[in-house]
Amino acid sequence: MPDPRFTKPWHGVPREQIHWNPTVIEEACIGCGTCVTGCSRLVYRFDFDRKKAVVVDPLNCMVGCTTCANTCPTNAIAFPPLSGVFSLEARPEVRHAIEDDLVGRHDELAWSGRIPHPDRLVELTVAEVGRPNANVLLVRLTPKVKGECFCQFSPGQYVELWIPGTAYLSRAYSIANAPREDGSIDLQIRRVEGGRLSDWAFNRMKIGDSARARGPVGSFTMRSPVDRPLLFVAGGTGFAPIAALIEQQLKLAPQRDMVLVWGVAEEKDFYDLDRVDAWRERDKNLRVVLAAERGRESYCFSQGLGAVTGTVVDALRSAGIALTNRHAYVAGPPKMLTAVVAELRRAGIRPEDIHVDAFGVG
Repeated sequence: MPDPRFTKPWHGVPREQIHWNPTVIEEACIGCGTCVTGCSRLVYRFDFDRKKAVVVDPLNCMVGCTTCANTCPTNAIAFPPLSGVFSLEARPEVRHAIEDDLVGRHDELAWSGRIPHPDRLVELTVAEVGRPNANVLLVRLTPKVKGECFCQFSPGQYVELWIPGTAYLSRAYSIANAPREDGSIDLQIRRVEGGRLSDWAFNRMKIGDSARARGPVGSFTMRSPVDRPLLFVAGGTGFAPIAALIEQQLKLAPQRDMVLVWGVAEEKDFYDLDRVDAWRERDKNLRVVLAAERGRESYCFSQGLGAVTGTVVDALRSAGIALTNRHAYVAGPPKMLTAVVAELRRAGIRPEDIHVDAFGVG
């Protein structure tokens, strides 16, 4: 019988709604009993007559745990794909349940040690807000105190931003510009249904509001020799760190061989094409390919921009881009990253020449 200690909701999701438990492949099971005796949650029982492990209480199984399969000497235990668990983890309500648990159990879970991390906290003011479409905000933040800024950040890095007036954990947002003398930074905030920072930004944030940020953080920065051609791949607001890297290269290495592939779900989600057009005016060597899964046929792109109906992977395959010798910088949602990295590897780009940056839930 399922044990209520183990079948409580998983980060707010009822356990019975989560398909996660082992399956015993009887033909391969040799009856060693390792899984039965090794599982402290009593998922298994042992059939002493047939000398086989039997899954009796599947709901007792810890979501994501595969210890029994890892220690089975004959690979006789199978689990559903972990992608199902990853999909659950990407849901805002699950991320928020985890956050609430961390905050609520702060004294119990807080680590008392310290490792080096950015302690530079800067108070910023919301200076400009643009809304190119219903799902993206372009926000410019300026230092409250002159000189108190992130003026030395490297393009591609991000800052941790706190939601004003709350005890929630910080959110990470890539800086979307090369450093400016006044210390201002641009963030591109996407709407996340149910997202906490997203709700503040889209519904309550206004010019003059204050926000606390820490940084700069991250190693998604230019690490390629100047003689190597570059490939930039962005999904949605993964365009933010990519934009900062491209701006840097247009300034420091004009006429460099660069290709940008930017993909979105719908054509209306291309929120910063004016900047792309300005880049191409500055440097004709920059090739741009835009990919929209839906609606591209109704969209009028500027002359010279490549356009593909489909995903960024479709664009990489069909746009006639020579990939093999390029260093690649890829930013976007985790699901996109997996597919893009696999395609780049298939095209012959070495793993050490592929640099990735992911965004999560707001």
